[in-house]
Amino acid sequence: MLVIPAIDLKDGKCVRLRQGRMNDNTVFSDDPVAVAGRWVAAGARRLHVVDLNGAFAGKPVNSEVVEEIVKAYPDLPVQVGGGIRDEETIQGYLDAGVRYVILGTKAVNVPHFVGDMCAEFPGHIIIGLDARDGKVAIDGWSKLSGHDVIDLARRYQDEGVDAIIYTDIGRDGMLSGVNIDATLRLAQSISIPVIASGGITNLEDIRRLCEIRDQGVVGAITGRAIYEGTLDFAEAQKLADTLVS
Repeated sequence: MLVIPAIDLKDGKCVRLRQGRMNDNTVFSDDPVAVAGRWVAAGARRLHVVDLNGAFAGKPVNSEVVEEIVKAYPDLPVQVGGGIRDEETIQGYLDAGVRYVILGTKAVNVPHFVGDMCAEFPGHIIIGLDARDGKVAIDGWSKLSGHDVIDLARRYQDEGVDAIIYTDIGRDGMLSGVNIDATLRLAQSISIPVIASGGITNLEDIRRLCEIRDQGVVGAITGRAIYEGTLDFAEAQKLADTLVS
């Protein structure tokens, strides 16, 4: 079970939003590269980076910052999302050293794009399914698509997707606890590994996720909790290693 620190980028800074609202953000650092170094020093084995501006713009806005992080820590697998909607963007990120790219809005709007990109870049494509009340949101969470999370996830079963990141928007950035039930339902419905996101608050959340590791939940992304101190990242990864060893 991987515990994955999140770095959300807005205007070149490391921030956290509440429920995906761009006007409800907390700036944690003006130096995202240094923040990445903090998590590397604490034992991170993967980093989750989101270009928030890019998610709304439909194209990368903070790609230079992403590339600086990857260049500074070349041995750290980095997964990047936000505004990735064409092959050229994917190619650019992978050429820069990013390990995984996360498809969200384009995957929902143009499902065949997923299969095309998995064929073109095998082992590098992750799908981000961000949901409110079971329905998938798009365009930086500003719109609900009407698609059911599980139904949409099943479309990607045979495409070669590396993992699906499932985020409960209502809990994201709220420190209200992870939605175990919804995460488990998704994991049990598909053969693709699931990474949980949204609401992770403390070690108890990590413990509960580890209990469903054998159901296909392979990781947990955490942001606000590790920045505000309700979750010690190093302790969380240590606990996860102990529980699933």
